[in-house]
Formats: sequence, structure tokens, C-alpha cells
Amino acid sequence: MTPPPRRPFHEPLPPGSARLLPWTSVMAGSLVTILPWGGTLPLLPPFGLLMMLSWRLLAPLSLRVWAPALLGLFDDLVSGQPVGSAMLLWTLAYFLVEAMDARSGVRDFVQSWAIAAVAIALCLAGGRLVATPLGAHVDSVLLLQIVIAILIFPATARMVAWIDLKRAL
Repeated sequence: MTPPPRRPFHEPLPPGSARLLPWTSVMAGSLVTILPWGGTLPLLPPFGLLMMLSWRLLAPLSLRVWAPALLGLFDDLVSGQPVGSAMLLWTLAYFLVEAMDARSGVRDFVQSWAIAAVAIALCLAGGRLVATPLGAHVDSVLLLQIVIAILIFPATARMVAWIDLKRAL
């Protein structure tokens, strides 16, 4: 699919803005958690993580290798998780995607979705181990949150693809 032709007098994004767009979209995804949602169960998926994984899987060179640590720190500060948990888990998820990408080479969207599903499940399960006591009965809610996050991943990937297309034009 070829991109649409550039409109006359349309200025492309400056290189600095084009480079910051992935960062700001992941940070905006993390900021979704501070919106006043009326819910009794924590079923809101981690949109920051979904955006970061979408950028990594769709545009691998858009974020540097050290970016998940800083973006995870921002998510920890915004979401209220213990400081360092998202830093560690997002970095491990990023490296997991890197390792799977190095092994597979070329992949389609279903394989990217499966890779993201594994990374999402590991991050949410790791966050549960860090943030709640082991005796807490939150496993069924955690499983439901994992399923919701995996099902929402294609929408975030579509949004990232649209942002990346606008960034390139």
C-alpha cells in the first residue's frame, strides 16, 4: 500500500517532533489511568504498555533500547505502582520482543499479536506479584484484565500505525 501523495504546501513534521511522537503517544497511553473511570474492578488495560509494544512491533526503530525504562518510570509515577516495577517489566517485555524478533525475522500481524499477548500477560502477572500480597485473591480479575488487554491490542496497533503514517508524511 503506497502512502497518499503529499498535499501542496504541506510541511512535514520536523525531525525532533517526529522523533518525540512515539514517546508522547506512550506517555499519553499511560495517562489514561488518571482519568476518572467509575469502576470497582481494575479492568482497565495498561494502555502505555500496549502503545509501547505496538511501537516496537510495528516500527522497531522508533524507540531506542533504553526507552522502556524511562517510559516505565513515567508509568510507575502516574499509575501508582511501586516505583521500578514497570521499569523492569517493560524493559523485560521489550527485550522479549527483541529476542523473538531476532529469531523469527519476518512475521505477520497474527504473530505480532501473539508476541504482544505473551508480553502483556507476563507484564501484568509480574505487576501483580510486585504490587499485591501473594494471599490476595485477585487472580480471576487479573486474568480478565489480561484478556481485555490482549483483545484491545489490535486497536492500539491500528492507532500506532495511523500515527506512524502521519509522522512519515
